[in-house]
Amino acid sequence: MRGVSFAIALLAIVSCGKTKVTAPNAPAPSLISNVTRADYAGSAACAPCHGELHDRWMKTPMHGMTRRIENTAVDAPFDGTVFHFKRDFATLETHGGRKYVRLEAAEKAASVLYRVTKVIGGRYREDFAGVEVTSTDENAETKGEDKILPVSFMRGTKELRYKGYSVMEKERPGLRASGEWRRRCIFCHNTEPYLDIVLAGLGGLGGEGAKPYQGVVVDALLPPPLRATYRVLDDDAFVQALYTEVRTLDANDAVSVARSKSNAIAIDRATASIRARFDEKDLLEVGIGCESCHNGSKAHANDPRIRPSLWPKAPWLSVTPPAGSDEKVQAINRACARCHQVLFSAYPFTWEGGLRAKDAGGSHINSGEARDFLLGGCASKLACTTCHDPHDPKGVARADDAVCTTCHGKYASPDAHRAHAHHDPKGAGGACVACHLPKKNMGLEGRLVRYHRIGSPNDKVRVEHDRPLECALCHTQKTVKELIESLEAWWGKVYDKKALEDLYGPLEGSPVLATLDRGKPHEQALAIALAGEARLRPAVPYLVAHATHPVPLLRYWTVDALARIFGARPDVDLHRENAEIQKKVRAWVASRGFVLP
Repeated sequence: MRGVSFAIALLAIVSCGKTKVTAPNAPAPSLISNVTRADYAGSAACAPCHGELHDRWMKTPMHGMTRRIENTAVDAPFDGTVFHFKRDFATLETHGGRKYVRLEAAEKAASVLYRVTKVIGGRYREDFAGVEVTSTDENAETKGEDKILPVSFMRGTKELRYKGYSVMEKERPGLRASGEWRRRCIFCHNTEPYLDIVLAGLGGLGGEGAKPYQGVVVDALLPPPLRATYRVLDDDAFVQALYTEVRTLDANDAVSVARSKSNAIAIDRATASIRARFDEKDLLEVGIGCESCHNGSKAHANDPRIRPSLWPKAPWLSVTPPAGSDEKVQAINRACARCHQVLFSAYPFTWEGGLRAKDAGGSHINSGEARDFLLGGCASKLACTTCHDPHDPKGVARADDAVCTTCHGKYASPDAHRAHAHHDPKGAGGACVACHLPKKNMGLEGRLVRYHRIGSPNDKVRVEHDRPLECALCHTQKTVKELIESLEAWWGKVYDKKALEDLYGPLEGSPVLATLDRGKPHEQALAIALAGEARLRPAVPYLVAHATHPVPLLRYWTVDALARIFGARPDVDLHRENAEIQKKVRAWVASRGFVLP
């Protein structure tokens, strides 16, 4: 490309933790690069100087997002426990200290054995990856590569669940190992060179790089005014970096990258190779290491005067934050958004009436928080770390009004706060987060969590495109009409009544019940949770129907809601056939004295 000949140079690496001897008053060197494989030192290099932070981080669930099975303890019962799913079943076994999942499909009358290789997650549930083997012998032949196994262990309830039902996917016919681990989980749950994920922000002709993918830079998923700008400053140096990285994966692919006639072609070829070939052996660390957020820090480990950077740095790269934003804040928020963006999943709908394929609104479920935050009104000045300490093993978030009044000082006094919020500042409804970060998203533990796109419940787009009205999150007994009248009176708004009738039907009805009846699945999930929290008995017929919802994740939420309403948990196995589930749920509800129509 452009007459450049590519040669491979052996880099002399200075041992981590050994600093160079310099003159006492010598100026601090500048960071040159932190994005290529050669720029990374590993988390262990951080410990000598940052021991307390390093040790705290190593104890966080985030760090342990991927763990090799031989290096970790698990709570799931690998003791012969059998998990039934429709007519299939999985047995969790241990042989010679090794853990296995044996899948048996009724339709094939045969079993497939997987040796567990990795534990994924662990804060709320344990998921597993494994490789197919011919037997439980230590040296048994393996077939294929690591796949996502179809059984999860819920740590809170101590029960096994079908893994495919942990996200908004449709009903499955049986137990099957799903996609390859390296294509489904590897970039968000481990540490890889930043170069491998930044390509999505540098353009290309389309192709593989235009598809949503795990753990890439988030900007393509933001409206243009909110995007950072990524530019290549030196074409030859950029392609050299791509060549060097791709060569670790495949020599022929690297030659193809080097021969590209343009940067766009080189990006597409490198992206295709990375997504097709990147595997565990190519990781910098298994699990999320310090440099997943701080970028390559070998230069800093070798010479502490060289400050690490959350912004990507390379001689061939320029990154410009969105206009009018705080550069440090943007760097922090984008570090979080590499993984907390969730939009690579297949569920098509978002909040604000959006579609994932175009003009996407906010996410409805855990792991989209950082992208949602970047969509909101405060992300140009407020960092994720203002409320969340990433090094805290307990993950406790700060959510007091003082965070908000740092910028919005005019609402700091109780009288001004009350006049703005129309709620008692000392009550739960008067907290800033009650209205501006409402609990309307699905948490991994089966409870509602805060929606991080900071906005207002009186926002016209939210009111006219989402169900139920955000005011109904607390005021579950009020009608659509009553809530709309309050919004219009308090904030001088006027809403399209025809649009509201299209959402809810008659405005004299309940927004929660109407959402249960006619909402999109993520809206219904919120309404199901609200019905349970408020113990809305009129919701029971809808909940019974949702016990076999086409999106099975909602079935678990439905059973939890019924348990709250009736004070006892329904005796029903949600992994059976739909007819059996409906029969069981209806009989259980009838046994509680409730007459179904």
